[in-house]
Amino acid sequence: MAEQAALFVGPSWVGDMVMAQSAFRLYKEANPDVAIDIIAPGWSLPIVDRMPEVRRAHALDTAHGEFGWGKRRALGNQLKAENYTHAIILPRSFKSALVPWMAGIPKRTGFRGESRFGLINDVKPFDRSILDQTVKRFAVLATDEDVPPASLPQPRLRVSEEAQQRLVESLNLRRDLPAVAMMPGAEYGPAKCWPLDYYTELAAGLIERGRTVWVLGSKKDRPAGEAIATAHPEVRNLCGETSLVDAVDVLGMAETAVSNDSGLMHVAAAVGCHVHGIYGSSSPAFTPPLTDRRNIHYLDLDCSPCFERECPLGHLNCLKNIQPRDILSVIASK
Repeated sequence: MAEQAALFVGPSWVGDMVMAQSAFRLYKEANPDVAIDIIAPGWSLPIVDRMPEVRRAHALDTAHGEFGWGKRRALGNQLKAENYTHAIILPRSFKSALVPWMAGIPKRTGFRGESRFGLINDVKPFDRSILDQTVKRFAVLATDEDVPPASLPQPRLRVSEEAQQRLVESLNLRRDLPAVAMMPGAEYGPAKCWPLDYYTELAAGLIERGRTVWVLGSKKDRPAGEAIATAHPEVRNLCGETSLVDAVDVLGMAETAVSNDSGLMHVAAAVGCHVHGIYGSSSPAFTPPLTDRRNIHYLDLDCSPCFERECPLGHLNCLKNIQPRDILSVIASK
């Protein structure tokens, strides 16, 4: 007898994909004999591979904003042979519901949105007052209830000790001191980014107190990493030197992470770092790091959260008024 399987359509951002693991865990707890497969962007496959609940991922490589009808039709035709009985569509867009419909999956669960009538045939009510967090929205789709459970399982990404040893050697990482990872980038925009000179000041203070500092990010974050690293020779700028899956293993070796509200912040939370999440234009009420080991740095100004990519008032006080000494004192007290 073939193994029963359900298909999730995953989100398109790093942080959202990590948070979606809470939904995968919920579904697996309720359906232990049902395998979970995922439709996911190609870049996210290494992250998904670190989720023990997931059997397999199918790559759908469409750019942000790309409709990709031909790619979706080809994948839908391919998945017909899988005989999935249930699809759970996490994004609320029209295009995200196409592949399960094209694949002929009988039960297709999702929220009402973007005229998806027919594409979604198991429609969940969407009440923003109840579903006030991204993780709650994902979680409710994975259950038979219309409200999320009071307690949600937290994301837990596997780390590879073998890969960690390789990275220590290839990246020349110090392991004799507690490591603090810094993530100064944010794909969304500068209104999420704590000032670089604040990161630099914090790094100097941490090194004085016996820590080593690793800066992580993509190639586009390389200049930000250099700005922090030039202040002290003990800062290791890893931006652009690690893949996304490498970042999982590097963060798994760090004791603490200091990060803007970004995808890597959620990765750090999922591998067990004590996370210091810094919020400017976004809100920790909506996308908090899903871990009990966290400190949130958020001023909740009258203009916050604006959810803009750039500060509409031009002052960025929501971030500039969070001082390095305040974060340093918390880390140093641990």
